[in-house]
Amino acid sequence: VQLQASGGGLVQAGGSLRLSCAASGRTFSRYTTGWFRQAPGKEREFVAAINWKGGSTYYADSVKGRFTISGDNAKNTMYLQMTSLKPEDTAVYYCATRYAFSLSNTGTSYDYWGQGTEVTVSS
Repeated sequence: VQLQASGGGLVQAGGSLRLSCAASGRTFSRYTTGWFRQAPGKEREFVAAINWKGGSTYYADSVKGRFTISGDNAKNTMYLQMTSLKPEDTAVYYCATRYAFSLSNTGTSYDYWGQGTEVTVSS
């Protein structure tokens, strides 16, 4: 299973970015997928997750109302639409997948990870 995250970049505070995570070797529709991030000097933290079977989603409080997780079954690709970005959103963003339908904010419960895409939000 390979996950390829993309879409990161430099954006000003208040701006938007859309991250993508394309999968090969696993069909997302049978699993739960999520986004995590790790800022410099900080531990990895949960951002959002989606259950592809029922479409339910789960967000960290810090991004609720600003970020939207979604998926395209036909493209086997997951997205993270980020709006109203803040400097504290600066981090490397990772996508991950787990073989379960329940949503999880625990990184260790995910079994495959992408390589990360860097997001920098300037003030």
